[in-house]
Amino acid sequence: MPNMPSRPHVSPIRCLGYAFIALALLTTATKAADSYPTKPITIIVPAPPGGGTDLLARQLAEAVRSTLGVRVIVENKSGAGGALGITLVTQAKPDGYTLGFTHNGPLTAVPNTRDVAYNLNSYQPLVQVGFSSYVMCVAPDFPANDAKSFLAVLKAHPNTYSYGTDGVGGTMQLAAEQIFQTYDIKQTAVPFGGAGETARNFLGHHIDIYGGSLQAILADVAANKAKCLLLTSGPDNKSVPQASGVDALGIPKANAGLWWGLIAPKDLPQPIAEKLTDAFAKAAATPAVTAALATIYAEPVVHGPAEYRQMLEQESNGFSATAKRLGLKQ
Repeated sequence: MPNMPSRPHVSPIRCLGYAFIALALLTTATKAADSYPTKPITIIVPAPPGGGTDLLARQLAEAVRSTLGVRVIVENKSGAGGALGITLVTQAKPDGYTLGFTHNGPLTAVPNTRDVAYNLNSYQPLVQVGFSSYVMCVAPDFPANDAKSFLAVLKAHPNTYSYGTDGVGGTMQLAAEQIFQTYDIKQTAVPFGGAGETARNFLGHHIDIYGGSLQAILADVAANKAKCLLLTSGPDNKSVPQASGVDALGIPKANAGLWWGLIAPKDLPQPIAEKLTDAFAKAAATPAVTAALATIYAEPVVHGPAEYRQMLEQESNGFSATAKRLGLKQ
């Protein structure tokens, strides 16, 4: 019988030493979490001041202050579709004093359409807060009155209609194209600087279809200047009862809406991560934050790290495939 290689010998004393080191590290992390935080916390928002993401971040910062007992400072670091701010978060020291609060675009859309210095494994998701819908709306005389007939018209007349988006390879375009590619629909995406600009161009008849957030178009729906027929998210939305989401269309994998979440640098000690998750989840349920969500027609949904990561992975994978088919993947 051939000689088998001998297994390296590890003395009981060395094993005991390893155990003591592991215990010491765990004790140190626990003590750090017990005393955390001892100084102000900075939340980096990868968007300009005044928008929905900034509004939610500031309401959360105010609401969580009483729980954590320190100031929570919001810093706006916009640029590169949000990639600048997310990069700063991922490169920060993982001590719980630098966090990020963002809408989903910089996490799931931007990395699939341009070169960025981070990916899904570069940060730690803590709490997902709020969920809203992207919606597609048309003029009142458009020859469709529900989502199925809307898609049927688009399929029957390829390259005839134009729809507005929040930028080339942005969340709105990828969300819409996930649906369009399912039905083999080919129409023209026109990029704008945001939902407000998209709405102005839609109302000015420069594009045929509004694509964007609910907030920018609902006043025009109430004034009978538009009718909204398709939601890119799964469930329907009571704000636009004429529209249907992808669940009703039987394509739940195409679900992609507008949502927000708190992230931290990777390798944040678990006890501190748990403390932050608990504090921000409680803050998200306060009346002030719920009211802030209502102003942008968002639902007060709260998900912990596991569900948050699952949402990130599902949406990012869907957007990656869509971006490749559109030729947007670099």
